[in-house]
Amino acid sequence: MSTHTLAPLRPGPEPAARPDGLLSALAWRTQRLAAGARWLGRQVSRVARPMGLSALGLAVGLALIGLALGWAEVVLIALALGLVLAAAVAFVVGRTFYDVHLDLARLRVRVGEQAFGRVVVNNPTGRRRSGCEAFLPVGLGTARFRVPRLAAGANHDETFTIPTERRCVVLVGPVQSFRQDPFSLLRRSQRLSPSHELFVHPKTVSLEGSSAGFLRDLEGRPTDDLSSSDVAFHALREYVPGDDRRYIHWKTSAKVGRLMVRQFEESRRSHLVVALSTNLDEYQDAEELELAISVAASLGLQAIKEEKDLTVVSSDGALRCQNGGRLLDDCSRIVPRQGAGGIDQVAREAAAQVPDASTAVLVTGALPNPAKLRSALSGFSVEVMAAAVRCDRAATLGRRSLGDAPVVSLGELTDLPLGMRSL
Repeated sequence: MSTHTLAPLRPGPEPAARPDGLLSALAWRTQRLAAGARWLGRQVSRVARPMGLSALGLAVGLALIGLALGWAEVVLIALALGLVLAAAVAFVVGRTFYDVHLDLARLRVRVGEQAFGRVVVNNPTGRRRSGCEAFLPVGLGTARFRVPRLAAGANHDETFTIPTERRCVVLVGPVQSFRQDPFSLLRRSQRLSPSHELFVHPKTVSLEGSSAGFLRDLEGRPTDDLSSSDVAFHALREYVPGDDRRYIHWKTSAKVGRLMVRQFEESRRSHLVVALSTNLDEYQDAEELELAISVAASLGLQAIKEEKDLTVVSSDGALRCQNGGRLLDDCSRIVPRQGAGGIDQVAREAAAQVPDASTAVLVTGALPNPAKLRSALSGFSVEVMAAAVRCDRAATLGRRSLGDAPVVSLGELTDLPLGMRSL
């Protein structure tokens, strides 16, 4: 752990060299004063609160009026305000020594699981340090706790819980402390720790044993391309120099009197494409869209478990599919919005990205009509086994066909295994 020290105020940047000549020197002086004024303005805006700015403006105004009109009483009031501001500066200027460690018990949880965090504030110095107020941003909220006076080498622990009712990415931290004067004229913040991201993953369901015949294609599918080594046998042909002797068919060679080798059809590895619409206009409510995200994540996890090639495309682009953790992390980052690409546009993008896909599943809400779904499904070539999943919270599990493509409607995530089995 490192010591976070409040840096003392430093003057603004100066020109590298002072130029010669009267006009150049005057311009240099003007630039220097302007830079100093900008730096001073930034420092004042960082520490001054509205009441402090009002007190500063009032002190300056009263001083100018009193000096111009010769009113000693007004000048004395301005001096009193100046002394109050000087005392406030003494409260906020200084160095604070703390070791602050922000730790999350888990960086990835599922919706509804408990997430805990811990803040440890340590005094690494050899003397007692005064207490302070610390603030910890957690998502859109802020946790506030009091750090008491710490003896030399002592520490203070604070534990907190993080709400995980909805899928999202929660930014936790950084821990900040504030030094403030008793009159609340000035306040200076100090960052004491880095921030962390907590990924709240969507709910998923296992499809083990329910994807046979639709997603399961362990040996790939044959193509018209011929190869000298693969798993799908095609025919025998005459041996030519360079062929692998392991594929010589000795019985046939003995019958015809010349060497014959096996010829194979190249098989194509199974590649699943999941097209997910995150356009709010295609869903009846937010819960329906969360169901669609959970469906897409469940399909992707099953494909990764079965070591298939996988591509997941949403309205905002492709998701990372190298492993299940990255897929779920990107699912947590999805921010639905109105006006985003609909299921027909997402399907066209997915078909363009993966022209050699073997299976495609379109996931959308209850609002797209059959014509739109049919248009989305027709974006894939005839060689692709395409299907659609409609997420409708008010629907019961059912299956119908749009042309040659099956469409499954489901209202609960637990219906997905049976729905995929019906395909």
